[in-house]
Amino acid sequence: MKRLLALVLLATAWSAHAAEPQTAPLKLWHAYRGGEEAALLQATTLFTEKTGVRVDMLALPYDVYAAKLTNAIPHGAGPDVFIFNHERLRNFQGQNLLAPTTATLVRADYFANTVEALEVDGQVYGYPMSLKSLALYVNTKLVPRPPTTTAELLALLPTLSKPEEGRFGLAYESGDFYFHAPFLFGFDGPLFDATGRASFDTPGMARSLAFVKRLQDEGMMPQEVSGALVKTLFNDGRVAMTISGPWFTGEIAPSVQFRVVALPTVSETGTPMRPFLGVEAAFVSSRTEQAARAHELARFLSLGEASRVRTTVGRQIPADVAAYQLQEVKDDTLISSFREAAKDATPMPNTLEMARVWEPMKLTLRAVLQGGTRPEDAGALADRRYRALHRERPPDASPMPWLGLAGVMVLGGGTAWVLRRPAQSQTFRQRYPDVSRAVAYVAPAAAGLLVLVFIPFVVGLSLSLFHHDAGQYTFVGLANFVDILASRGYSITEPLSFYFTLAVTLLWAVVNVVLHVSIGLGLALVLKDPLLKMRGIYRVLLIIPWAVPNYITALMWKGMFHRQFGAINGLLVALDLEPVSWFTRFSTAFAANVATNTWLGFPFMMVVALGALQSIPPELYEAAEVDGASKWTQFRRITLPLLKPAMLPAVILGSVWTFNMFNIIYLVSGGEPGGATDILVSEAFRWAFQRNEQYGFAAAYSVLIFVVLMGWSVFTRRLMKPEEAS
Repeated sequence: MKRLLALVLLATAWSAHAAEPQTAPLKLWHAYRGGEEAALLQATTLFTEKTGVRVDMLALPYDVYAAKLTNAIPHGAGPDVFIFNHERLRNFQGQNLLAPTTATLVRADYFANTVEALEVDGQVYGYPMSLKSLALYVNTKLVPRPPTTTAELLALLPTLSKPEEGRFGLAYESGDFYFHAPFLFGFDGPLFDATGRASFDTPGMARSLAFVKRLQDEGMMPQEVSGALVKTLFNDGRVAMTISGPWFTGEIAPSVQFRVVALPTVSETGTPMRPFLGVEAAFVSSRTEQAARAHELARFLSLGEASRVRTTVGRQIPADVAAYQLQEVKDDTLISSFREAAKDATPMPNTLEMARVWEPMKLTLRAVLQGGTRPEDAGALADRRYRALHRERPPDASPMPWLGLAGVMVLGGGTAWVLRRPAQSQTFRQRYPDVSRAVAYVAPAAAGLLVLVFIPFVVGLSLSLFHHDAGQYTFVGLANFVDILASRGYSITEPLSFYFTLAVTLLWAVVNVVLHVSIGLGLALVLKDPLLKMRGIYRVLLIIPWAVPNYITALMWKGMFHRQFGAINGLLVALDLEPVSWFTRFSTAFAANVATNTWLGFPFMMVVALGALQSIPPELYEAAEVDGASKWTQFRRITLPLLKPAMLPAVILGSVWTFNMFNIIYLVSGGEPGGATDILVSEAFRWAFQRNEQYGFAAAYSVLIFVVLMGWSVFTRRLMKPEEAS
């Protein structure tokens, strides 16, 4: 009886609880890692304890974060709140992804420039969370007194630099415009003119590039610097100073004693180096169904206890004014140092124009640092690339003729099918009694092809007829194809031209396939010898390059081709040869890509050739020897003809793989120099994701790639017909 009563009470309590309205959790997206992510988790836990509203966090890779937001929010599948830097604000606002702040935002709670960075046409979007700007990290053991001017910096660096020993006074990511901006602004170089358009060809730009070029050429800082290299050199004590942001603190080894100071003042102009000021904010989605709670969460994350946690645990520089009154923040010299450094920072414009300067400036910086362009000519180079990349919007076109054409094709196809259908008295079911079973067998594969091949192909083909701008798609017909095939904005001999890129792609495919087949066949002939000892071990070792994921191999080879710290140049120096700057010229950059892809590709051809060789009867070679045929004659008259049926399909498959080998191009040369080593598939990627999201233009590129490969397929089919007939 007691058990029954207990069960009744439990059921009553459960039903009462189930009848209560359940608050849906808020979805929060971010791109944090490490300490920043841990701090955000603590902050959301505090919010849940205070309000009872659960927060579901989702961490996304930064390089795909913006694309995920622009694709998910319009379809109601995005977050309620997301954390992002303010630089894409105007773009997000133009796509109606953001809800404006409510009266809960009090400007006095935040630093004024952080709120200004979040304004669009007088309306504030988002709640400022943290500041991010560059500062000077100094190894106090090597530099007791940090330089305050560039004159002091130039006097100090030679005493700290011994390039022959791999030691440098300064290291930073010199090929990234985000890190070069302080030099540009310090030399009084404007980034935009009075009309708001990007301005590159200025005296300030030339002087800033010449200054950085001098630091590199005189051995005061390394060449081809990456973030990973800066971290390694600074932790090893081989670099005395580096320019970086708050995120670099978590990468410094505990044994390194350092301090953070503001960037020096440029002695020639008397202007402080002014880095970009980035404001990270909590934005509320325009599609959230819990607007009040979403605003409450966003504001909570930017102020009070959450701000303290993000500062002490996540090592962020808070935008919350009150946070600097906390004793633990006052005692944190890193936080106060970055706050001082941010005083002279230049808020990064949140305009669409800002997104258009990165690639031209990247091209310019690398061209100057690699010696391909003089600093005084670099501005014109950037301006030319800027105008080529940001073409005018094509005129709108009417979709009606296209819809009419599609209707006529469908009607014509249906009519032709009806006319060609034989007149049979039998019904379809009578003619094909096992159709149900056949459909059951074929359905899974057909569904896979439909979802993975046909639907994406139709979507891509349709997208190529549209122009995308700030989330808006307009129908432009064949304008994208006309612009590509007419090379509008650049000549056909420039890297951006479709014809130039097609020629590079064909050369890339031919050279790689020839090397793959020749090396693979040569090794197969060696491994075929039954008298060869340890054949099994050799086969396993030679198959390893194919077994390792190609992006890992690409990154390894990229490191080996480094100008100063790469293993290949180390070998050249050991042989008393000059080291090579592999990515400064087309020939050497192309050779680096080919070497990497050859390492990846020859094992496949070796395995195919080895299997085909083992199927050739040995009696044929014995008969040829009796007839006095030489080894070359046997190879030409017996081996090659009998290998052809197996090798020809492998060559065709390998050529298609190589034609679209994106990873090697993107990770090894990165298209250097100036996009000259890009192939069609990597060029399509850049138009889609690195050049203002010109999805229609990129889709047109993809359609042209399909046409080229379809032509190659038709050619190879004819090439294989004699083999099929025999």
